Amino acid sequence: MTAKHVIAIDGPSGVGKGTVALAVAEFLGSTYIDTGAMYRTLAWKAISEGLSVDNESQMERLATQSNFVFDGGRILIDGHDATEKIRTPEIDNAAAKIAQLPQVRTVLVDRQRAFAEDGNVVMEGRDIGTVVLPDAAVKIFLDATPNERALRRLRDKGRGSTETALVDVARALEERDHVDRTRSVSPLTKAADAILVDTTNISIGGVVERVLSIVKEKCS
Repeated sequence: MTAKHVIAIDGPSGVGKGTVALAVAEFLGSTYIDTGAMYRTLAWKAISEGLSVDNESQMERLATQSNFVFDGGRILIDGHDATEKIRTPEIDNAAAKIAQLPQVRTVLVDRQRAFAEDGNVVMEGRDIGTVVLPDAAVKIFLDATPNERALRRLRDKGRGSTETALVDVARALEERDHVDRTRSVSPLTKAADAILVDTTNISIGGVVERVLSIVKEKCS
């Protein structure tokens, strides 16, 4: 793997990883890989086929047999465009369960590394710099205050930022953070050599510019 153009972007939910990573990939002419979408898409397919997301052997088999294709911000599984189908609370919960299955993670991590073999990818997730691509030339860890992340998630879902809604979303993000940071396999954590970018009160455009400046510095 040529590390020159391999860029790993990690961070918790609601921090803007997907939007930033996609913009960076488009600017650089790189392939954008959303690893979280792989777990979501697998969950969608499992539910569609009436499979149990708690059954590790079934999920491992499904992950092994499925074909994932990334096309800009879209993801296809076995030729089916699942991009819009995987953004629901049901899929959120199912994907979180699948992400805790060690055998499934092994299969998908191998797939993710294969995507990066041409050395021209921007890959985002929660364990990219620590587990999936530990030799990436550029490692970014995006973060923001809990309140900022909750507000962004509300905007993403098109919901008003009432105090009740904000509390509910913040609580959901806190629960997801706890699961991600405490799971036994590939927990969410900042790689020792990753550069922390606090996105609080910074526009998406500003974050993209900051990331691109880091890439230029690291890869020049």
